[in-house]
Amino acid sequence: MASLARRPPLLFPAVARHTATVIFIHGLGDTGHGWASAVEQWRRRQRLDEVKFILPHAPSIPVTANWGMKMPGWYDIFAIDGTAEALRRNEDEAGILTSQAYFHDLIQKEIDSGIPADRIVIGGFSQGGAMSLFSGLTAKSKLAGIVALSSYLLLSLKFAELVPKPEFNKETPIFMAHGDADQVVNYKLGTMSRDLLKEMGYNVNFNTYPGMGHSACLEELDAIENFLTERLPKVGDKAEEKSEL
Repeated sequence: MASLARRPPLLFPAVARHTATVIFIHGLGDTGHGWASAVEQWRRRQRLDEVKFILPHAPSIPVTANWGMKMPGWYDIFAIDGTAEALRRNEDEAGILTSQAYFHDLIQKEIDSGIPADRIVIGGFSQGGAMSLFSGLTAKSKLAGIVALSSYLLLSLKFAELVPKPEFNKETPIFMAHGDADQVVNYKLGTMSRDLLKEMGYNVNFNTYPGMGHSACLEELDAIENFLTERLPKVGDKAEEKSEL
């Protein structure tokens, strides 16, 4: 999987001076374009004008749960019944680690371009949310935040062995959200992942959306916008606060 062909991500440049970056990762079978309208939604109030959005495109890979047919994916899925048992039984560790390296490289490129790690948020939906949790918590620099929608903790049985020492993102705010009617990534799997992360001492805020299936809703998108605005305030706002002290 190391030689996978990758398309360049879809980019939304910052409207104002670029001081922060959000990397948002789509789910299985989708592309970065699938979340373009959400980015437009987050930007409409002009509270995130200094933020560049990066929407990566997954490579096309054979997916076992799709009878081996190729589709965009960050790692192979062996069964789609939404349960912890099925998802843990045969996790595609090699595929997960290959995608982790790709996202860590995207983060590093932003840092190299002059964006501090603590001005970078990584997030995603479903497979993308799982990768954002895994890649964010194993990053070797402290990030501003992590967003994980309708997702779960990857390689949970050995996760503690995979995080760097020291743990740079032990206290990084994590915004998790899940619909309680999700039949693709079972809601219980989301809450189990939340509980496991809390037991390990991570800073998780879990949001439940009653009646929502494996999708997103306007209320959820507004909550994410608020989280991003809180974690990535305009640099001008900070300058004003200092001048008032």
